[in-house]
Amino acid sequence: MYNRPKIGEILIELGAIGPADVDRALTLQRSRPARMGELLVDEGLASAVDVARALAIQLDLEYFDSIDMDRVELALLDRIPIAYARQHRILPLFHRNDVVVVGVTDPLNTSVLDQVARALGEEIEPVVTPGQLLVDTLNVAYDRHDRQKGSYGGMLDTKEKKTEETSEEPGFDDVVDLLGAGGDDEAPVIQFVNTTFVRAVRDRASDIHIEPFETRVVVRFRIDGVLQEVTEVPMRFHSSISARIKIMAGLNIAEKRLPQDGRIRIKLAGKDIDIRVATAPTAHGERITMRLLDKSAVLLDLAAIGMDRPTLEAVEDLIQRPYGIMLVTGPTGSGKTTTLYSCLSRINKPTLNILTVEDPIEYQLAGISQVAVNPKINLTFASGLRSFLRHDPDVIMVGEIRDRETAEIAIQASLTGHLVFSTLHTNDAAGAFTRLIDMGVEPFLVASSLLGNMAQRLVRRLCKHCKEQFDPTDAELRQLDLTRERYESANGRMFRPIGCPMCNNSGYKGRSGIYELLIVSNEIRQLVMDRSDAGRIKRQATSEGMITLREYGASIVLNGVTSIEEILRVTQAESL
Repeated sequence: MYNRPKIGEILIELGAIGPADVDRALTLQRSRPARMGELLVDEGLASAVDVARALAIQLDLEYFDSIDMDRVELALLDRIPIAYARQHRILPLFHRNDVVVVGVTDPLNTSVLDQVARALGEEIEPVVTPGQLLVDTLNVAYDRHDRQKGSYGGMLDTKEKKTEETSEEPGFDDVVDLLGAGGDDEAPVIQFVNTTFVRAVRDRASDIHIEPFETRVVVRFRIDGVLQEVTEVPMRFHSSISARIKIMAGLNIAEKRLPQDGRIRIKLAGKDIDIRVATAPTAHGERITMRLLDKSAVLLDLAAIGMDRPTLEAVEDLIQRPYGIMLVTGPTGSGKTTTLYSCLSRINKPTLNILTVEDPIEYQLAGISQVAVNPKINLTFASGLRSFLRHDPDVIMVGEIRDRETAEIAIQASLTGHLVFSTLHTNDAAGAFTRLIDMGVEPFLVASSLLGNMAQRLVRRLCKHCKEQFDPTDAELRQLDLTRERYESANGRMFRPIGCPMCNNSGYKGRSGIYELLIVSNEIRQLVMDRSDAGRIKRQATSEGMITLREYGASIVLNGVTSIEEILRVTQAESL
C-alpha cells in the first residue's frame, strides 16, 4: 500500500517551513483538531499558497498557480450555483481530454467533488488552486457569466458602465431575509439597494457614495482608496432609494434638511457587515455615504500590512515599552486604526489589561475591553480616557486625539506608567509634535511622553496578473529622488499597471502601507522643548536615519510592489 508523504515533510522539503514549525503545529493539533496545513496557515507559519502546492504534491494532482480567464467555459457555470461554488471553493474551468478540469482548494473533500460531477453530468479532473486565486477567478467568471445572461436586466432602468454589469451574487438571499424584503420584481428599489451592498462587498469597496444630480443619481464605490463610478439611475428613484436606506439605518425619513447618522448591520455570504450611514442635504437632494466594515475580517499582523523588517523591529521595540505614547499619523483612510489594532494584537496577552476608546469600534478584539464614544451622553474620548485610568490599565488605545483635553489626559496617563496608543491628523511624523503644541499642550509634556511617531499612507498594489516590467527613464527616477546609479546598484525592477479582468482593468488589486517612523531621541526632545518647527525636527530625524514616506515608497517601487504614479499620488516631495 502506497504511503503518501506528509504535508509537513513536503513543506520542509520545499523550504517553506522548518522542523520546529511542524513540531509547533503537532502540539497545537493535540488540543485543536485540524489538518496540519490549516494549522500552519492559521498560525502564520506557512502561506496558503505553499500549503496548496504541497497538497497537490501529496495527492499527485496538478497545481495551478494561475488561471487563464479566456479558457474558462462560462457555460459550465449554469450548472453550479455561485453560492455553492463560493462555499466549497470549487470552480469548473474547461474541458480537457473529454473531462472537465475543476479548480478546488480542498481536493480531499470527495463528497463535494462527487456532487459537482453529478451536477455537470460529466467526469471531472480536480486541480489544486490557492484559495485567493480561486476566489478571484470565481468572481470574474460569474460576473462575465451574468453579463452574458443579462441577469441584472431592467432593475430600475439602470445605465451601467460597460465593464461593470451587476448580478445577484451569492449571499443576496441572506440580505433579503435579514432586511425582511422579498426578492421579486415587485420591489425593484429594495432589489437595487440589496444588490448594491452585495456588489460593494464583492468588489472590496470600503465606501458607497449615492449622489443625486439634476437628472440622475450616481453610485460610486471607493475601492483600494480610489473612487470609481459604478452605475447610475434616473433621478425619479432617488427619494425611494434614500427612504429605503434611511429605514434600514433607523433614521428619520421625513427629515431631509439636516444631516443624520445611523448604522446598518447585515450578514452577507457568511460575513457580518457593519455599515455606517451618513446623510447630508445637497442642492439636488440628500446624498448618502456608507462605510462598510467587515466585522469578521481577520486582523492583520504587523508584518502583513507592508512593514519592512527594520521598521517592524523598531515598532515592536516601541510597543513593548512599559509606558509612553506612540502616535500614528496620516489622513483619513490611511490605515491608522488597522496599524494600532495590529500593535494591540501583537502585545495582547492575559497578563496585560488593555482598554480602548474608539469612534466607532471597528473590529472586535478578543481579550480587550473596547468602549465606543457617544457624545449624546457625554461619553467622549476625554471622559472615556479619564474613566479608564480608574480601571487599572496597562495599555490604553485612544482612537484619536482631537482636542487639548484628550491630549493632556493621554500624556498624564503615559507619565504615570501606562502605554498609550493613539492617532493624530498630521501630514508627517514630525508634524505630530507641533500639532500637540498648537493644541495647547506644554512642550515639556510632549517631549517627555512621546516615544515615537509613525506617519503612514496606503498605496495600491500592482495586480500580479498583469503588471508589466519596464526600464524607467532618468526623469521617472528623479520623481522618486533616485539616481540611475542607485537604481542599478539596488538591482531593482520597476513595473507599471496594465489592467486585466482579475483587477477590473484598473491595474491594481489590494493595498500596502508605506511608513515614516520617527523615534524620539534626546536631540529631538530638546528641539521640541525649544518649540522648533516641524521642518527642523524632520531634518534632525533624517540625519539620525529616519526613512521618509517618499524614500520608503521608492523602495517598494524598486521591489515591484507598486508604481511610481501611486507613490507620487500619496506623498509629496521632501522639502527639508
